[in-house]
Amino acid sequence: MEKIKIAFYDTKDYDRDAFEEQCDPNEFEISYYDTRLSAETCKLAQGADAVCVFVNDTVDETVIKCLAGMGVKLVALRCAGYNNVDVKQAYGRLHVVRVPAYSPYAVAEHAMALLLTSIRRIHKAYIRTRDFNFSLNGLTGFDLHGKTVGVVGTGRIGCVFMDICRGFGMNIIAYDKFPKADLGVEYVSIDEIWARSDIISFHCPLTDENKNMVNASSIAKMKKGVVLINTSRGGLIDSEALLEGIKERKIGAACLDVYDEEANIFFHDFSGHIVNDDTLARLISMPNVIVTSHQAFLTREALSNIAATTLDNVRRFFAGETVANEVCYKCANLATCNQKHDRKCF
Repeated sequence: MEKIKIAFYDTKDYDRDAFEEQCDPNEFEISYYDTRLSAETCKLAQGADAVCVFVNDTVDETVIKCLAGMGVKLVALRCAGYNNVDVKQAYGRLHVVRVPAYSPYAVAEHAMALLLTSIRRIHKAYIRTRDFNFSLNGLTGFDLHGKTVGVVGTGRIGCVFMDICRGFGMNIIAYDKFPKADLGVEYVSIDEIWARSDIISFHCPLTDENKNMVNASSIAKMKKGVVLINTSRGGLIDSEALLEGIKERKIGAACLDVYDEEANIFFHDFSGHIVNDDTLARLISMPNVIVTSHQAFLTREALSNIAATTLDNVRRFFAGETVANEVCYKCANLATCNQKHDRKCF
């Protein structure tokens, strides 16, 4: 049997380490590229059977036609979200698979870590004590116990985050377009999330419908001093509206692991350069904003699961088997999909 050739885009050291640990060299031949997939770099996949991509790779109509024209059969996302893939254009040309659950604990725990760091001023205390400054002035936080947390999105990650919040004695309300009946949580409208929550955490995919769901109008409905946590997708929050909410003292704190315009910034070292993004620069300069660079997924366990599931998706596809993790135009909205999912989508 011939090896399955994979063009692996946007490679980082931790990606290579995880995949090489899981990869059978007699089964797969992986070519690793530092560059992201785009119209300019798709030709690197010449001769490949599949491409492996991440959140900031571009898989639009131009790229899809380029890949399909070279004989590539499969786009293997090594992440859960697929908002960077034009699934409508991929249908009939390229199959798309993803990793829907690599470690909900990794992301949910990072969300709570951001929250605790922010409200207890741990990051500021760390910097002070490194300079032997042991003053407590300006470090007053607040208890999580008894506070109301609004969770937007009750998939695997959202559910784990809610479990963590229960451990802190928090009151939980939730919003999801497709509520689950057996969670034992109070589902409310999105407007109630805005109005009732002391803390709001986002755990939903980015769609055309919810893009910029946090905007000037929704911020106006929120409690004064609300804390926002986003470990999902940057496009859920209008960054300019967020800045205005912070400056008006409406938003008490923002904990961001994602950013709408992160594609050319996150995962790279710009410490010795000027970043040409005034919005991000202003956000980072705010004393009540914490930004991490799409780090929430980054645990040993998650990386191992991502590699194992991605390679299994590829293996099953080329073996002619049904791949449960396939995403396509018809299946994108699972609520209206009438396929039995006992075969490939096309």
